[in-house]
Amino acid sequence: MSTDRYTSPFCERYASKEMQYIFSPDKKFKTWRKLWIALAETEYELGLSENGKPVISQEQIDELKVHAEDINYDVAKEREKMVRHDVMSHVYAYGVQCPKAAGIIHLGATSCYVGDNTDVIVMTEAMKLVRKKLLNVINELSKFAMEYKDLPTLAFTHFQPAQPTTVGKRATLWLQELMLDLSDLDYMIGQQKLLGCKGTTGTQASFLELFNGDHEKVRQIDKKIAEKMGFEACYPVSGQTYSRKVDSRVLNVLSGIAQSAHKFSNDIRLLQHLKEIEEPFEKNQIGSSAMAYKRNPMRSERIASLSNYVMADALNPAFTAATQWFERTLDDSANKRVSVPEAFLAIDGILDLYLNVVDGLVVYDKVIYQRFMKEIPFMATENIMMDAVKRGGNRQELHELIREYSMQAGATVKKEGKENNLVDLIAADPAFGMTKEEIEAILEPKNFVGRAPEQTEEFITEVVKPVLDANKDILGMTAEINV
Repeated sequence: MSTDRYTSPFCERYASKEMQYIFSPDKKFKTWRKLWIALAETEYELGLSENGKPVISQEQIDELKVHAEDINYDVAKEREKMVRHDVMSHVYAYGVQCPKAAGIIHLGATSCYVGDNTDVIVMTEAMKLVRKKLLNVINELSKFAMEYKDLPTLAFTHFQPAQPTTVGKRATLWLQELMLDLSDLDYMIGQQKLLGCKGTTGTQASFLELFNGDHEKVRQIDKKIAEKMGFEACYPVSGQTYSRKVDSRVLNVLSGIAQSAHKFSNDIRLLQHLKEIEEPFEKNQIGSSAMAYKRNPMRSERIASLSNYVMADALNPAFTAATQWFERTLDDSANKRVSVPEAFLAIDGILDLYLNVVDGLVVYDKVIYQRFMKEIPFMATENIMMDAVKRGGNRQELHELIREYSMQAGATVKKEGKENNLVDLIAADPAFGMTKEEIEAILEPKNFVGRAPEQTEEFITEVVKPVLDANKDILGMTAEINV
């Protein structure tokens, strides 16, 4: 690792090798060469000729295929210093390796033929990796939800104790957001199309010239290139580039995943503060340089941090799409070169962290129960009152007594720092006609969670499981996070 210049934290700390490869020079330039081969094959198959003689031969195509993978970067780099054009530098370098085919490489195409088509191919492959990781997070989170579907816990509205839920039911809230993200991601993957080969302003005028005005042959060029590159279609119309709204739509999906992950990380950080649930903490991990006892939620905090970046980064392609001029302008290039890869690298790191956290969550059920029992007497007062009425009590009189006792118990907790004594106050009043044991039986936690366990099981079984079953071949991955 170089220590005398800036290196991206995405490569050093956050993103996986798999995602880094997708956006690597090797992936990019090898794809360029595959596209040049696809173009040459297409022109050959469509019978491109001049004065009755074929312009491209099978021998030339075979030569291109021999050197599709062994890119001579040194030659391209030296050439770019001279001509200041990356595509033409690589056309030249490819030609050095393929002297017989040198004259037909990139024939009729503009730079965006390799640049934009490669960007679509790379983004599509990156989305498929994101999909794999997202499904694995969903799989682990669904296991967690099912394991704890029956464990009652206080729910919170405004971070104030509210009607109880279960730990598993709360996890379905995180799950549902990820399922929405998966739906958006699947839609965008299914929408991906190549630019194709349409020339400098999208009119295919150069190819119409090459094929002597044969519209039918020119019409087939995009279709053949798409098939050769593993896509169903090309965009039917374009300027020189594909619409930059494509990048914006893709990063909006990544932003959605970041939003879901951030919400999850916030909840885990709050639960860790409450000592109810903790993210994994390694044996030799240090929580603080000053406070040796601390167990900081480092992974969840990193999820939040990277998610903020992705949500902000999604604005870049939005501005780029909005400010393109007519058929082509180059002020997209530098921004796009940074914003799109980094959004994917960040989401990759986020999902690895998410999977790591879910896989190692620690649930402290006794702490959960203790906090539950401190608050439940207040929430159970309606149940207590109804039971007391059944025993002959007056509903209005009991309501007023409960109000008074609740305020008294609240003051005992808040002002005196003592335990909640509401049950003792009610049991001591003969107007209720109930013993302490009878009241405590009403306070059984499972009596207050409604349909939370059933909702959890139904959601996992009916919504999540069918998707996981359809994708079981890519489940079971583990995530190792960096520093």
